[in-house]
Amino acid sequence: MPALPAMVADAPPTAAQQDAALAAAGGDKELAGYIASGDKLFHSSCIACHGKGGVGIAGNGKALANNEFIRSLDDDSLLAFIKQGRSPTDPKNTTGIQMPPKGGNPAMSDDDILDVIAYLRTLQGTKPSTPGGK
Repeated sequence: MPALPAMVADAPPTAAQQDAALAAAGGDKELAGYIASGDKLFHSSCIACHGKGGVGIAGNGKALANNEFIRSLDDDSLLAFIKQGRSPTDPKNTTGIQMPPKGGNPAMSDDDILDVIAYLRTLQGTKPSTPGGK
């Protein structure tokens, strides 16, 4: 049987993702690594509902760029939220659409989600900090 192709999540961040991450991190190479990883993971797991660059998809997933909910939570709270997801019956769900736990990717580890959070912080217009105290 032929070998299966590597999953997108297993591929390293692209040069463009690395360059954008380094700029967003203000030159901090360690933080840029987390952001680039989060960018790659976001664009392989979250893009279907939240769109490229977190712009949102009408009738599916909210825009995550310049998002007050994201800005209102610290990394630990956002990690817990993403791990749990949000059911359509949750009173705080304003779309009526299920957000599955871990964005529908059960293989995502806490560190993976923290990298996604580092990327999401760049979409808020501020320099993120090192995710989860890494």
